[in-house]
Amino acid sequence: MATMNVSLPDPMREWVETQVKGGVYANASDYIRDLIRHDQQRRQLLEAAIAEGLDSGRSPRKAEDIMAEAKSRLAHG
Repeated sequence: MATMNVSLPDPMREWVETQVKGGVYANASDYIRDLIRHDQQRRQLLEAAIAEGLDSGRSPRKAEDIMAEAKSRLAHG
């Protein structure tokens, strides 16, 4: 496994230390690896959603109709 040094401002360093002290993570590296895994998953989901949207083709609806429907949903919960 490779080693990487990362510089953090004090408030971020304190946050990482708090997460480790909470007992969920064994050490700072474990916490950072978990953050990276979650970021990778989020990016994969976003890329899949974009691909799905592109593959779905062009909508027959007008942009004005889509906006009107969205505004109506917001107004009526």
